[in-house]
Amino acid sequence: MSHSSPALRRVVFQYLVPVHVEVEDGRVARVTVIDETPVRDPAVVEGDPAYLDDAVGAADDGQPWPSWQFGY
Repeated sequence: MSHSSPALRRVVFQYLVPVHVEVEDGRVARVTVIDETPVRDPAVVEGDPAYLDDAVGAADDGQPWPSWQFGY
């Protein structure tokens, strides 16, 4: 019996989220992206826009996301 893989469904989207930026001596020292924001008004960046609703549903399914920090 042959098992075929489902077709890859890829879509990349963007939306606005709050960002906390710390600046020290005129340089960005740390950036914190706050992921708890619900997805609103997403825009397709690349991929098949037909999958946007499914992608948003998978990304915004109520799980408690952490904040992401970059810097020291």
